[in-house]
Amino acid sequence: MSTLWQPWSLRELVDDLAAGRTTARAARERAETRIARTDPQVRAWVTPVAETDASTTGPLTGVPFGVKDIIDVAGHPTRCGSRLRADTAPATEDAAIVRAWRATGADVVGKTVTTEFAFFAPGPTHNPAAPGHTPGGSSSGSAAAVAAGQVPLAIGSQTAGSVTRPAAFCGVASLVMTHGRIPVDGVVGLSPSLDSHGCYAAGVGDLALAWNALTGERPGEAASPRVLLWSAEPFGGVSDAMREAVDTARARLGAAGAVVDALPEEKLVAELAAAHPVVMAYEAARERAAELDHSAQLSAPLRELLHIGAATSEADHAAARATVEAARARIAALFATYDVVLGPAALGAAPAGLDATGDPVLSRAWQALGLPVVTVPGLRDADGLPLGVQAVGPPHGETRLLAHADRIQAALTTPTGKEGTESR
Repeated sequence: MSTLWQPWSLRELVDDLAAGRTTARAARERAETRIARTDPQVRAWVTPVAETDASTTGPLTGVPFGVKDIIDVAGHPTRCGSRLRADTAPATEDAAIVRAWRATGADVVGKTVTTEFAFFAPGPTHNPAAPGHTPGGSSSGSAAAVAAGQVPLAIGSQTAGSVTRPAAFCGVASLVMTHGRIPVDGVVGLSPSLDSHGCYAAGVGDLALAWNALTGERPGEAASPRVLLWSAEPFGGVSDAMREAVDTARARLGAAGAVVDALPEEKLVAELAAAHPVVMAYEAARERAAELDHSAQLSAPLRELLHIGAATSEADHAAARATVEAARARIAALFATYDVVLGPAALGAAPAGLDATGDPVLSRAWQALGLPVVTVPGLRDADGLPLGVQAVGPPHGETRLLAHADRIQAALTTPTGKEGTESR
């Protein structure tokens, strides 16, 4: 396992701060020292943010965190990983999501690397869990910063698979919030009906702590989850190792007392995934119209997305949206009986190389519906590469979803003697 992969537990830091075993100043110094030591290899950061004398105190006072560089931080430019914004002026105020996290007492350490305008053209970030392999995207820097132990918390955004996939590839936990749960004011987005906030931490329990601090919601004791297992087989391309990881999840959850049944709507999920890129391209071409006017300066993937979106008819966009809305009630009905849909978070482990960020296809359906998703770490393939699974819950059900996902992570990291995919 790479020595760069050393996630920093948010829960342990919060406990140490509360008990007086460390201080906010020491926590920030630890973050800065780790960044200085490891970021020449990881390259997760765009720019540091100076420490502020914030008067706000809260449950995360003293916790350092990173902010994806499509999200405004007052006094700093939001460059979006694009040369079009190389000379952009500093933001005049924090984005709504940054204000929300600052209200918990958390301390912004810096801006993290994003792919170009949160699409596919990669930045320079390396995967701390798998040197020589992509960290995923578009929230590459935030995932890598948490995986490398540079910060215990970082925030990102998801329009397709931009939070879920990097967490799976880097071996950390992530939460994608219900679409619209917190305003996206101050975020340079791609698709208003799809863009959602997200965050990363070492494990699901750390995410649950962060979510409680952000919202004040407390889940109480979670019973064994009622799980619908999603194979994603209609998509094709799921690796043997990922299939084995899903089988491992089935076996270990069953042994832990969970009800585990097969998802009956596999074809519907595939239809949703096909509708998603139509909606995304159509809206991106309009949301990023100014960049489309300078398309020669964009990467080939983003230029292609915007041109496809500009050529997409209103009728095709309406048909894709109708597919999403028709599916919404059918998926909602499943959550009347079951707590979680659980399946692969990516087609497999992080692909080798840094020239691409992997395929987001397994996130598209859930993002089209705007559902909350938790990436659960804990499994690795025979080569030691992380294999994340994703737990999907009902809208505005983040608190209970995190409680169930925490139990799922506990089951995945408790070996039952099954050979094959390992828990680490």
